Amino acid sequence: MAVVSAVLFDFGMVLSGPPSPVAWQAMKETTGLAEDAFFRAYWSLRDDYDRGTLNAISYWNAVATAAGILLSEADRLRLIALDVDLWTEMNTPMIAWVHTLHAAGVRTGILSNIGDAMAEGIRAKFDWIGNFHHAVWSHELLLRKPEPAIYAAAVKGLQLPADQILFLDDRQENIDAAIAAGLQGLVYTNHDNFEREMRCRGLGQLLEPLSTSTVV
Repeated sequence: MAVVSAVLFDFGMVLSGPPSPVAWQAMKETTGLAEDAFFRAYWSLRDDYDRGTLNAISYWNAVATAAGILLSEADRLRLIALDVDLWTEMNTPMIAWVHTLHAAGVRTGILSNIGDAMAEGIRAKFDWIGNFHHAVWSHELLLRKPEPAIYAAAVKGLQLPADQILFLDDRQENIDAAIAAGLQGLVYTNHDNFEREMRCRGLGQLLEPLSTSTVV
C-alpha cells in the first residue's frame, strides 16, 4: 500500500449524511408538486447545475419549466436555501475525523459535484470548511466527476503526488475514475464499514493520527 499524505473528500453522503426529509418536504410544498413529479424535475437538470452550465436561478427556472409550474422570485430564493438545508445534515463521525486530521496536520481537500449557491451556502454555514487545504467545487471549473480533468485539479490543489492522496466518495464510478487518475480510492457507504476497510488496508493509524502528516 502506498503512502497516504492527504485525504480528499466528496461532500454529499460523505461529509454530509442523507438528504433531510424535512427540507425535502418543504421544497415539495413550495413547488406544490407531488413526490414523483418533484423528484423527476429536481434531478433532471442537476448535472448541469453541478457543472456550472446552470446557476441556481436558471436551474430552478428549468426545474419549474420541466414540471410545468411557475415560481415567484420568493419561491426560488426559498428553494435555494432549502436545497442547502437538504444536503447539510452532517455525517457526525466523519466530521469528527476531519477535525482530528486537521489537528494532526494531515492535508485534506474537498472534491464535490455542486452548484454555485450550494457551495456558497455550505461555506457560509460551516466555518470549518475553510480548514481544508483545498476545495474543488465542480461548478467553478465547468466540470464534474467522473471527468478526468476534475481529479487533476484536485491533485494540483493538494500539491502532492496523486498516489499519496486517498479519495472518499459514495459512488463507485467516481472512485473508479479517481483510481484511473492515479489516486487511491475508497467507496464510502457508512462509517463502520469505512473504518473496517481502512484497517484492512493497513491505514488504521490514519484514523487516529498523532502528529504526523504522512501515514504508511
